[in-house]
Amino acid sequence: MHKSNFLLILSILSFSASTSLYAQKLENVDISKVTTTINRTISMNVVEKTHILSVNPGPGGGMIMIKYPTFENGEIQFEVKGQDVYQKSFVGFAFHIKNEKNYEAIYFRPFNFRTTDELRKKHAVQYVSLPNYDWEVLRDHHPLEYEQPIGENLDPNDWFKVRIKVEGGKISVFTNDQTRPCLEVTSLGDLKSGKIGFFTGDDSPGIFRNLKISRK
Repeated sequence: MHKSNFLLILSILSFSASTSLYAQKLENVDISKVTTTINRTISMNVVEKTHILSVNPGPGGGMIMIKYPTFENGEIQFEVKGQDVYQKSFVGFAFHIKNEKNYEAIYFRPFNFRTTDELRKKHAVQYVSLPNYDWEVLRDHHPLEYEQPIGENLDPNDWFKVRIKVEGGKISVFTNDQTRPCLEVTSLGDLKSGKIGFFTGDDSPGIFRNLKISRK
């Protein structure tokens, strides 16, 4: 066999092996194993063998922490359903959780997905790092850097898939089958690892399912 052909085949096999290995790391996480609820009440249902976690609204932000080993870097996938009600739908995921006042989160404002207000449309997906970098601070000091439009026509009242990639301080967010991130930021604060959980904002309900996580 010609040397160049051999090297080409070897590189393809190596890439396939590494890709397969990474894909194998993505595992289903049992969302019925809730360890802590912070400022929220929940209900759990099973539909076609899939656990559905519903979060009831309440004042302030809330988290539903799920049993899982410490998360540092990797990929988080889940499906979420919000609602098209102004200022009543903030749904997402918290990670690197130290406690209820120290964590990072990505969340969505479904009521801004299809708004005709161009500025609101740019506030569809948000990154925060508490306690120092909540959305108000970031919007005031870094406008449209830590929040962005979705970039596709999502139904604010229907399920959509979220992928959050965390790697070396870089956070990339995708929805459904997007190949380009709708939000890409550098992590703020000093949180590098911690617990994980679903997140809802002030006076917001949320419904979640199909959580999968890979760790690097």
